[in-house]
Amino acid sequence: MLIYFESFTYDQRLKCLRMLESHVFFSKMVDELVEFSEYDPELADGIKWLDDQAQKKGITFYDMVFEVLYKHDIHSKAKEWLSTRN
Repeated sequence: MLIYFESFTYDQRLKCLRMLESHVFFSKMVDELVEFSEYDPELADGIKWLDDQAQKKGITFYDMVFEVLYKHDIHSKAKEWLSTRN
């Protein structure tokens, strides 16, 4: 009896391609929010605030948006986890 094992070799190019696709998707999403803010004064104020914070930190606007979304996600997951502990 023969057993064959297939192993998929790690392809760095594939990883880079997926990362690029994610970056492009994120950038387009942020660009659309900025465009939509023209019609939503509250969103426009939030975007201006984010831009000011990004400049104070010396990071790009996109990095600031990512940071805020990441922190929100972490806090949401932590609250969800805490609620399941009781």
